[in-house]
Amino acid sequence: MITFLIAFAALILGYFTYGKLAERIFGPDDRETPAVAQADGVDYVEMPTWKVFLIQLLNIAGTGPIFGALMGAVFGPVVFLWIVFGCILGGAVHDYMTGMISCRMGGASISEIVGKYLGTGMKQVMRVFSVVLLVLVGTVFVTSPATLIAMLTPEVLNTTFWVVVILIYYLLATLLPIDKLIGRIYPVFGVVLIVMVIGIAGGIFIEGYKIPELTLSNLHPDGKPVWPYMFVTVACGAVSGFHATQSPMMARCMKKEKDGRKIFYGAMIAEGVIALIWAAAGVAFYGSTGGLQNALSTLGQSGVVYNISTSLLGIVGGALAVIGVVICPITSGDTAFRSARLTLADWFQLDQGRIRKRLLLTIPLLLVGAVLTRMDFDVVWRYFSWSNQTLAMIALWAAAVYLHKNCKKNASLIAAFPAMFMSGVSSTYILMADEGFRISQSIAYPVGILFAAACMVVFYVRTFRKPADTDSKS
Repeated sequence: MITFLIAFAALILGYFTYGKLAERIFGPDDRETPAVAQADGVDYVEMPTWKVFLIQLLNIAGTGPIFGALMGAVFGPVVFLWIVFGCILGGAVHDYMTGMISCRMGGASISEIVGKYLGTGMKQVMRVFSVVLLVLVGTVFVTSPATLIAMLTPEVLNTTFWVVVILIYYLLATLLPIDKLIGRIYPVFGVVLIVMVIGIAGGIFIEGYKIPELTLSNLHPDGKPVWPYMFVTVACGAVSGFHATQSPMMARCMKKEKDGRKIFYGAMIAEGVIALIWAAAGVAFYGSTGGLQNALSTLGQSGVVYNISTSLLGIVGGALAVIGVVICPITSGDTAFRSARLTLADWFQLDQGRIRKRLLLTIPLLLVGAVLTRMDFDVVWRYFSWSNQTLAMIALWAAAVYLHKNCKKNASLIAAFPAMFMSGVSSTYILMADEGFRISQSIAYPVGILFAAACMVVFYVRTFRKPADTDSKS
């Protein structure tokens, strides 16, 4: 319990300290934001800061900080360290920098940001990579909420029925101006999400469940190594490349740059709190990592969420908590497809002011997503997890180059160090994982470390050994 409370306090403290440092390094000012300078009534729409914060939080808080945290908790309380330090030093910096750089670049998508700071070749890779990732995210965030809703409704309203309903909603959310649907219902969803988190946390304390204290031992029942598996499993609650696709959408809606820390850094800290609570709930409720793993194997992630929620809060409270959990993936899935549309629009320079042109991109994206929902959820999740962390790695390197070009000396290190760390995580995972090369740990570990070191060397040679050519528009 003490470990949990310290971790919770550390996340809050991180916002006011490290978040302030990240803000000071970037240096937001009073220039016009894209929402003002490029207002189009569809994607570039000025909205109140509190609403932009809630949309950003709901965009990034898919099933990752819930399902991912539960699966990460199987490794034991060591997951608390990754959630806290990953969030403060990596994830929140990642989200803040990508959002603020996008704001400086007129609301550009992550592929365009990467192209400017890592080269044209990387731009082309990122265009394809980010669209594929976003479609995978949208697919994952169709099937998981549909399964949960089916548990709360009569049998005739099965998972397939809810998949169709969710896809229809995604069509509307992708097409309509951001303030007409998303901007109106997200505040309500945000209240439900907050109630869910408070309810689960309160249930753990009131019912007297014991949250285990921190140990650096690997408690995974099958002995699966913490590095790199835990760091990929818990993505959205710590570091997530998917967020780099979402932050530019809110960069197109914020009133002023100085709100960036509240919106981007703050939303990531809030997501870290959600992940922390669900990781603690998983181990505390089932009594051990073995019990949690067994529940995940027999009930699935959705079943575990339903079981914990109804047991802690009763049928009515549990149903409300499950609705809160359902909201998370739905409010990430809709903006995943919306972001995919915007990425393709930036790529092919298609004006999105007319609904006909939005339909031209939206319909094919949703059709692909519908086909992918027929695949095994666990397979899609594994590929999404690795792709997600690889995108985070690339986005952080792009942010490091931006900071070197436009900020004080050594400012880039705030992004370069987590970029190097994620380079090691992503490369080691794909070498070892079943969906990767299945190379032994004894080989994958040193190769992953060498790759991370090589990335830092290349970054150093291409930046610190050359004079910084400051961007004229930044």
